[in-house]
Amino acid sequence: MSDVRDFGAIGDGRADDTDAIQQALRHGDGVLAFPQGNYRLTKPIVVNLTDQGRFSMHGHGGTAKLIMMGEGPALKLIGTHGGSADPASFKPQLWQRERMPTVSQIEIEGAHPLADGIHIDGVMQPTLAGVLIRQVRTAVYITKRVRNVLISHCHIYNNTGVGVHLDTVNLHQTIISGSHISYCRLGGIRIERSEIRNLQITGNDIEYNNNRAHKVPGADAEPTAEIYIDASEGSVREGTIASNTIQATYSPGGSNIRFIGHSPEKNHKVGLWTISGNLIGSQENNIHLTSARGVTISGNVIYSGHSRNLLVEHSRNIVVGPNCFDHNPDYEPNELCTGIRFVDSVNCTFTGLVIQDAQAGTHTVRDVVPLQREALIELVRCRRVTLTGVQVLEATPIGILLDECSDTMIQGCTILDDRDPPRLMNAIQWKGAGSGNQISHCRVSAKIDAPPHVRQSENLGN
Repeated sequence: MSDVRDFGAIGDGRADDTDAIQQALRHGDGVLAFPQGNYRLTKPIVVNLTDQGRFSMHGHGGTAKLIMMGEGPALKLIGTHGGSADPASFKPQLWQRERMPTVSQIEIEGAHPLADGIHIDGVMQPTLAGVLIRQVRTAVYITKRVRNVLISHCHIYNNTGVGVHLDTVNLHQTIISGSHISYCRLGGIRIERSEIRNLQITGNDIEYNNNRAHKVPGADAEPTAEIYIDASEGSVREGTIASNTIQATYSPGGSNIRFIGHSPEKNHKVGLWTISGNLIGSQENNIHLTSARGVTISGNVIYSGHSRNLLVEHSRNIVVGPNCFDHNPDYEPNELCTGIRFVDSVNCTFTGLVIQDAQAGTHTVRDVVPLQREALIELVRCRRVTLTGVQVLEATPIGILLDECSDTMIQGCTILDDRDPPRLMNAIQWKGAGSGNQISHCRVSAKIDAPPHVRQSENLGN
């Protein structure tokens, strides 16, 4: 273990400790130990694992802090892995010198507008555990060819850029778990221009990652999300978002979970994802999928979207299982009108939902964008959609609205309004052309308005 103070570091928050830490890195045993103190850096600590060999850095239970006074990352890890995660693809030197560089129990604080936290470049098994990164630009930046990333029980807080940014990366087998990622202006976890497989985001608190806390003039509408996955270049597949709290303050165009894929009908480039067991709320669109394929959304509580709790466009093979789409009754009579909207999507199912997320049909919350909602579930130009066992409660003015939909089945659904007086005008309203549509065995408290091409059987009204 190489105590950086043995190589001349002071840790008093005033002296420049950069050269001393570089000496400890160059002449030590590869285990950098930082006793309690504040260590000022004026340039990045660059760890070239091929030259350095096995490496770890730790700060004695979080009592040590690196203060980045210069431009760039406080710490940059560089590796050379060019293969996959298959054991046969590893060169011997990777196990001997480069595997599992670890940073733990240390704080990184930015003191320069272009300071970053940790950059990971071409590394095998980088491991961040118990790290606090704040007041930098990008907290964790991952690029090039990387495998088996672990980010666990970290605090990524109040940064001007992105919390965890996967940018132009070829990445497999990544787990982000048990961490707080909050108040990062350009998103909590953001993926762009990348080829990614097997990404697990689980057990985190990811919230308020937009401009509201930073107050940069004119930047409120810059696209952001708590989890932002843009596969318009590249592809992002095989992932899980599970057991997280994902919520935000409203930002124009913002989302809690945002997927953007390619437009071709069969090759959407983002999909094979599960979104399960999360609490998701309070953005413009809580979940917003564009050109996604193969996404299952189940077991979540999704509430108080300023526009939509769930918005899906140009997507296919989307399964919406048992979820609770709700509002917070503590704020009544103030409420948002929200709901679910699918546009130009095919092969989708809704099963076992409870939807009671808007009652007024218009926003009644002060200082929000005026909005009038037609229905709690809106399907526009969709094909092969099935709704089974769905409860749509206290909608205004329509429960389920379908516009130019075909091969749609609505079965065993409950669409009721127990208010006095009731505001539900139509339980189900169908517009435009279509074929192969059917409504059966539903319980409704308002009329069903459907054209002749929609078959109806054994529906129970008041």
